[in-house]
Amino acid sequence: MNDQRRRVVIVPCSGIGKTYGTVSREAAYEVTEEHRPQATQLVALSLLVLGDDDARAAVAAQPVVTIDGCKLACATKMVQESGGTVAQEFAVLDVYRRYREFKPQGIAELNEGGQQLAHALAAEIVTVVDHLTSEAEEHNHA
Repeated sequence: MNDQRRRVVIVPCSGIGKTYGTVSREAAYEVTEEHRPQATQLVALSLLVLGDDDARAAVAAQPVVTIDGCKLACATKMVQESGGTVAQEFAVLDVYRRYREFKPQGIAELNEGGQQLAHALAAEIVTVVDHLTSEAEEHNHA
């Protein structure tokens, strides 16, 4: 029971073959592997769809940030259907509207614009993760 620190679960879109889906996954990897590996946990959307017990338990116990690649909002809907609470949802298209200079293209490999959009999205997610984890710290010390 050493790791009582709250982790933020990141659930990206699994839109395989779609540019915005790739942007969402790249941003999620950047946050969970590079920027905040101690404070975050990546949960694959496919595991929630399959009803994986560990994935469902993770989203039910921790605050969740979802990253949706399209208007279907599959990541957000599946977290909610799995008993999770979405603390913050991001839509790649909305982020793109804020950073129109980063025109994403490519699927297996993003072009430079897509990479830059993923970096911008990751930076926004890091801000939310930092807010959620500092909120938890304050709550634990109260």
